[in-house]
Amino acid sequence: MTPAEILDWSIYATFVMVMLSLAIAFIRLAKGPTLADRVVALDMMTILIIAVCGVVAVATGVFAMLDVALVLALVGFLATVALARYAERRDVRQNGDDA
Repeated sequence: MTPAEILDWSIYATFVMVMLSLAIAFIRLAKGPTLADRVVALDMMTILIIAVCGVVAVATGVFAMLDVALVLALVGFLATVALARYAERRDVRQNGDDA
């Protein structure tokens, strides 16, 4: 096997594994059962989509995909923080505590 064939095979295997992980994370997002499970699944899906951007950048040589991955990482971080804050306030409201 040449190094190019090994790289092609590795990219294909990585893409398949990331897509399988994305499907599993989507199932967890859909099933729940709690808000925390859904937030973690959504965060995992964001990380996996960032991984897809990296794999596409290596496979195609279009390194602008790395910029897309960086922006997506920043947006995903902000979304996770916002959802965690929402979940915290929701718990406080349900428990009747004043914060």
